[in-house]
Amino acid sequence: QVQLVESGGGLVQAGGSLRLACASGPGPPFSTYNMGWFRPAPGKERELVATIMWTGGRTYYADSVQGRFTISGDNVKNMVYLQMNSLKPEDAATYYCANDHVQFSLTMPAMGGFGSGGQGTQVTVSS
Repeated sequence: QVQLVESGGGLVQAGGSLRLACASGPGPPFSTYNMGWFRPAPGKERELVATIMWTGGRTYYADSVQGRFTISGDNVKNMVYLQMNSLKPEDAATYYCANDHVQFSLTMPAMGGFGSGGQGTQVTVSS
C-alpha cells in the first residue's frame, strides 16, 4: 500500500506559479509506480492533470494544462512534483497525487487504474 501526502498548495494570483509535492510514507517507492496528479472536475469524478511513467521521462498532460504544468519525479527523495506556471482561476482546485494500482506496469492506466491519492492540497488562484 502506497501512502501519499500532498503539499505545496496555496493562494496565488493569476499568472503566478506553484510547485506541488507528493511524498510517500512507508511502503513501496514511487519509482516503481506510474504516478499521476488529479483534480476534481465539474460533472466528473476527477480530471487527470498529468502522469509520469515509472520507467522515467514519458509524461502526459491534459489539454487544459499542456505547456503550463510539468510533472517530474525524484527517485532519490521518493517525491513526485507538479510545477504549475501561468496559473488561471480555472486551475483552482484540490490537487491529489495517486499511483497506478499495478506496480512496475509498462502501460499507463486509464484514470480508474489509479488510486484515490492522499488528502490533497488546495490551490486557489485569484483573478
